[in-house]
Amino acid sequence: MLKFLVQEQNFFILPLFIFQQNNIKIMKKLFVIACLFFAFYFKADACTGISMFSANGSYFQARTIEWAGSNLNSVYVVVPRDFSQTSYTPKGKNGMTFKSRFGYVGLSVQEKEFVAEGLNEAGLSAGLFYYPNYGSYLLYDEKYNSTTISDLQFVSWLLSQFASVEEVKANINKVRVVSLMGGDGKEAAIHWRVGDSSGKQIVIEIEEGVPHIYDNPIGVITNAPGFQWHLTNLSNYINLTPVNPPAKEMYEFKVNPIGHGNGFLGLPGDFTPPSRFVRAAFFKATAPTLATPKETMLQCFHILNNFDIPIGMNFPENEIPDMPSATQWTSVIDLTNKEVYYKTFYNNAIRKIDLKEIDFATVEYQYHALDEKDSQEIEALTF
Repeated sequence: MLKFLVQEQNFFILPLFIFQQNNIKIMKKLFVIACLFFAFYFKADACTGISMFSANGSYFQARTIEWAGSNLNSVYVVVPRDFSQTSYTPKGKNGMTFKSRFGYVGLSVQEKEFVAEGLNEAGLSAGLFYYPNYGSYLLYDEKYNSTTISDLQFVSWLLSQFASVEEVKANINKVRVVSLMGGDGKEAAIHWRVGDSSGKQIVIEIEEGVPHIYDNPIGVITNAPGFQWHLTNLSNYINLTPVNPPAKEMYEFKVNPIGHGNGFLGLPGDFTPPSRFVRAAFFKATAPTLATPKETMLQCFHILNNFDIPIGMNFPENEIPDMPSATQWTSVIDLTNKEVYYKTFYNNAIRKIDLKEIDFATVEYQYHALDEKDSQEIEALTF
């Protein structure tokens, strides 16, 4: 049995676990996770997602993931069909057990079980985005363990079970999503983006334990406030245009545009979620549709380069951690051709995982670091 000591500290409740010897490893892991996501509350509110089509109809979902506190030690996982997983709960690894209907590849953070972004062999992609103070889950109740899943493993469940957005919509109420920190998880809640190879995309937000599903006509997601608020906020920027305004006569003085980009004067440039949502929406809306999947994949990376967050943006000068960037990795997923691309803050070289080359019936469960080493080779030009 678990006992909890509750300690108040800086507006949050930190659970300290006392447990039997055979649960020490699991509970230590949960303690680390809880501490990590309390820190997330102050330092990580910054993920940005976009989607694009190529001219041949290939559909892409791309995103950044930010965490300014420490290296997330991210890995990619390969999960075969018929692989069984059991969810963590605030009391250990005793939540629902689910077997993979589909194999998938995921990019995980902190623990291999916590897939932040991924793609399955049917062409369904899902990812989590931080959503503090707006989302809130059902309280954990152990009598519902057989249908309880942690918010950090919800992506794994989606990828393992469903082939389409419509299947997700039809089955989402079959599980109880809970926070590993206990309580309703409001301080470090998550919302999710899910898309399929047809180009359909939804945003899932859970408020007071009730899932709300929104179609995503813009193809952009960031963080709080709620998704519908972000859509309404776009109305404040309908004057923005990629076309430079013409010169104007003011009395006998001719006023000329000062340079290219005058049509976007007023586009917000800070790193808050509302500003990033607006910026991503207009960058996406004005981007040309490119001919090939490769060109579109590279275009996604180029657009998301604008959302890299320098590490010093989150800390006083004397507290900056030793990391190259708060943006730890960027991924681009081709849902049509079933390919996962990524680059990291240590190595900007783009790497590809082709799901078509994986036999999910025979492959073993495995995970590997995103970077073999924490550096990038520099090509020296010779003359």
